[in-house]
Amino acid sequence: MESELLVISLRTVGLALVATILMLPPGIALAWLLARKRFPGRALVETLVSLPLVLPPVATGLLLLQLLGRRGALGALLDGLGVEVLFTWKAVVVAMAVMGLPLLVRSVRAGFEQIDRRYEQIAGTLGAPPLKVFLTVSLPLCRRSLLAGALLGFSRALGEFGATILVAGSLPGTRTVAVGIYNATVIGDDATAFSLLLMSVGLAFGALFLSNRFAAPRTSVGLS
Repeated sequence: MESELLVISLRTVGLALVATILMLPPGIALAWLLARKRFPGRALVETLVSLPLVLPPVATGLLLLQLLGRRGALGALLDGLGVEVLFTWKAVVVAMAVMGLPLLVRSVRAGFEQIDRRYEQIAGTLGAPPLKVFLTVSLPLCRRSLLAGALLGFSRALGEFGATILVAGSLPGTRTVAVGIYNATVIGDDATAFSLLLMSVGLAFGALFLSNRFAAPRTSVGLS
C-alpha cells in the first residue's frame, strides 16, 4: 500500500510539472498581451482566460470531454493523427493545465504591469527588435512574478479533481492524489485517504510558500 501511495504521489507531481511547462508559453503570451495591448475583444479574452476560476471544475471537465471526444473539434483532429487523449495521462495533463492557466496569467500579467517601461523603450531605441526586447528585458524583469505564477499554477494542478475525473477517470495510470483521496473516502478506507491528504497538504504548502516568497509586492520593477 505504501508503494502505491508513493506511485500516486510521484505521478501527480510529475504530471503537474508537465502541465506547468505546457501552460507557460500560452500563459506568458496571454499575460503580456493583456498587460501591454488594448484591442477589440480584450474584455472577452480576459473573461475566457478567467472562466475556469469561477466555473465548477466538473463543468470545465465536461467542456474538455466534448472538445477532446472523437466527435469534438480537437478530438476528431487528434483521432485522425492517431493520438488518444481521453482517459490517458495526457487528459490529466490537459485538465491540470487548463485549471492552472488562469492563476499563471494573473500573476505574470501583474509582473509585466509593474515593469518600468523605460527600460524596454531604451532597448528599443538602441536597435533591439521587439522579440529581443521581450526576451532580454521584459521577461527577466518579470522573473519573480513568472516563478510565482508557475508555482501557483503547479499548486492548482496538484489539487485538480473535478475536470480530471471526467476526462481521465480513475484508472491505474491516471489516478492522482485528489482522485485517490476521493476513491479511498468512497470505500471507507480512511487511513489511505488521510495519508494522501497529508501528502497533498505538504506538496501544496511547499509550492504556495515558495510562490508567496516570489510574489513580494513591488510598485515598479527596474534593473538591479
